[in-house]
Amino acid sequence: MSMLAIDPVVFTLGPLSVRWYGIILGTAALVGLLLAVREGKRFGIKPDFFMDLLLIGAPSAIIAARIYYVAFMWEDYKDNPMDVFKIWEGGIAIYGAIIGAFICGIIYSRYKGYSFWRIVDISVPGLLVGQMIGRWGNFMNQEAYGGPVSEDFLRNTLHIPKFIVDHMFIVDSAIQEGAFRHPAFLYESLWSLVGLGVLFILRRQKFLRAGELMAAYFIWYSIGRFFIEALRIDSLAFIGPKWVADFINALWTPMDGVFDQGYLDPAYGNIRISQALALLLIVAAIAFIIIRRVSGQAAVRYSDPIVTTKPERNGLAANAKASDITGKEETVVTAELVEEALAESNEETRKDGQ
Repeated sequence: MSMLAIDPVVFTLGPLSVRWYGIILGTAALVGLLLAVREGKRFGIKPDFFMDLLLIGAPSAIIAARIYYVAFMWEDYKDNPMDVFKIWEGGIAIYGAIIGAFICGIIYSRYKGYSFWRIVDISVPGLLVGQMIGRWGNFMNQEAYGGPVSEDFLRNTLHIPKFIVDHMFIVDSAIQEGAFRHPAFLYESLWSLVGLGVLFILRRQKFLRAGELMAAYFIWYSIGRFFIEALRIDSLAFIGPKWVADFINALWTPMDGVFDQGYLDPAYGNIRISQALALLLIVAAIAFIIIRRVSGQAAVRYSDPIVTTKPERNGLAANAKASDITGKEETVVTAELVEEALAESNEETRKDGQ
């Protein structure tokens, strides 16, 4: 059987190779942008805002993702430092990308005079769909896969399409004769697809407050990432307290009847970084929701109008335009109207008892 069932290079032009990895990442960014632009229009935010955010956010995310990965895999790069820049060969960490994107988003939102919580809520469905599509870049590069698994399990138990199963026969240093591997990329992509539907439903609920869709994104993605990461054999890891490793392994126990954990060299680490981060993010997101609700900081609802304190930086008049919260028509939103809307929201919050 061929080591590569699908050629990762689409075509070449002289010394330039166009790879599926880059095309897929570009497509992921475009689809994520379209989702953000469409939702932003409901609140009167111009498409240019999200286009500019993508232009500066995408490079920031890629750079941060690469730095994150290289930092934990420095032994593989210290003798050939120029390889650090070969991102088309893979080797970027999704949590690093999220960190880079969020830092960029905070700075850009403040510059434009928008609340970061409002902008990130609009953006997270696009971020999740980007991750969902982007994982197929890992498929084309034959990376981010799990441990050995039988061909029969993939074809007849999980009923995974033939072209995916064929590409999951991988020869590497761990198993030089080759073996079928868990398509961890597929598991995460499908988990993200379901999560996208969850976010779409949540953002139309009246109870949702500003910032809580972001928290829901972190909770959903991190739950899936915690279990999927355990299947992989290329996890970034570190040597930590034994009780932490035992606790993480205990949380994995319910999955033992279906899947086996991927091998993790104890000399390299006993705690997978992505699993530890996933647990921390779940706890932090839940605490974020509870603390803001209890302290009264969650007065603004997701559906409330969004205005900028710096309309001149957004090509808007002093009285910024925003879509009516029903999405039916565009209205002029003045400071007085915003205060009135927020007052009504606070009154509903008090009636609901938060």
